[in-house]
Amino acid sequence: MFVQSFFVPGLAHLSYLLGGKNTCAIVDPRRDVEEYLSAAKGMGMRITHILETHLHADFISGHMDLAARTGAEIVAPRAGKCSFPHRPVAEGDEFQIEDMKIRVLDTPGHTPEHVTFVVTDHGRGTEPSAIFCGDTLFVGDVGRPDLFPGQAQELAGKLFASLGKLKALPDHTLVLPAHGAGSLCGRAMGAMRFSTVGYEKRYNRELQHKNLDAFRGSLLSGMPEAPDHFARCSDINREGPAKVDSLEGARPLSPQEVYQWTQKGAVILDGRDFLAFGGAHIPGAWSIDMAGNFQTFSGWVIPPDRPIVLVGESESRAGEAAVFLRRVGLDRMIGWLDGGMHSWNIAGFPEEHVPQIAAQELAAVLAKDSKSVVLDVRGKLEFETLHLNGAVNIAAPDLRKRHGEVPKDRPVYVICNSGHRSSLACSILQQKGFKNVTNVAGGMMGFSAAGLVGACPICSAPHLPHSRESKASQ
Repeated sequence: MFVQSFFVPGLAHLSYLLGGKNTCAIVDPRRDVEEYLSAAKGMGMRITHILETHLHADFISGHMDLAARTGAEIVAPRAGKCSFPHRPVAEGDEFQIEDMKIRVLDTPGHTPEHVTFVVTDHGRGTEPSAIFCGDTLFVGDVGRPDLFPGQAQELAGKLFASLGKLKALPDHTLVLPAHGAGSLCGRAMGAMRFSTVGYEKRYNRELQHKNLDAFRGSLLSGMPEAPDHFARCSDINREGPAKVDSLEGARPLSPQEVYQWTQKGAVILDGRDFLAFGGAHIPGAWSIDMAGNFQTFSGWVIPPDRPIVLVGESESRAGEAAVFLRRVGLDRMIGWLDGGMHSWNIAGFPEEHVPQIAAQELAAVLAKDSKSVVLDVRGKLEFETLHLNGAVNIAAPDLRKRHGEVPKDRPVYVICNSGHRSSLACSILQQKGFKNVTNVAGGMMGFSAAGLVGACPICSAPHLPHSRESKASQ
């Protein structure tokens, strides 16, 4: 048995190649499938199976593309009632990949149709050696059961029972989940990307609850907000997403063409650094820095039914953005502004700006000015952990509906942990007619570094990979 993992930053998605000597399966694939094809080819393996643990809510799966490219059989939960050709499986079903027996357990809870694949490598022994448990069990956490309106109580109960099945497996069994730290499919995943059943039984906080009531009480409180695309990805995956090669390709667009698209209601998605966005941007643009968690926040706020024009730093970044957008079901990127904002500037079209302010400068302003509003656009838990005195908390995506709670007649200083989400929030406020908004560059991390507030344990996120992208996802 051979296992290779693949990790997608931002989405914190984990997928796997499960291989024997000549053939292999891909477990929970992402939509852009070239890396799987390359890995299998490099090891001389043929992809014969595609295993889906559940209908993923946070990304569009690559099962249709991978099956079309390889002829592999898709294996998916029977309870998912998928519309595409596949082998539906449920508890007790078994199948073989070379010396590996794969047994199916029904493990609903995170989603109603979830299964776990239990692998026994008969080339080495007769006991289970690994589980591909999707979003049922994570390293240090379990899947959230609150993604389906009106079903949270029921799904929490099913998840409690499902975890009991996994805890009954041998302690040495490898735990190979579909997400790692930074994913919004759970609450507090550890930085390690694999574990064992025994280690999780001993140290996973959510596995220590003695009864269902205590488990429900923990799982149904304090969960992070669920992005908008969580509500649509499962159904897209059930129906079978459009194959990537069937989608219309993006192309370079002149400033005149981009302006015409703005008049037709196209989304202008600015993926540049938030400081560049602040310097100059197309009126009405959304600021989602590609160095931050571009995938999650694009899926969260960008309307899926409108064409998208990207403003980026280069043509190569435009291609990368198209891949990122397709991962969260945004398939209508029609092109990018050729020549970037410089071409827009010299074409004479209107532009907007967002002033930037550093922590020490804002502290000096607030010491003299009692009328200004500090708008903290982080999540509730982050805000409750540490915030500036007098700050108002509205999470950045929520401003689409809650902007009326922010006064338009006063200066508004928008802060997050670093400057990424606050720039998104500033762009939303400008779309809603706000004229006097300023982005706090460096955010709460800047305030902490300057010694103006204490250290925020969630902002610094020592349990996550130390990169701009992982921190921006918080």
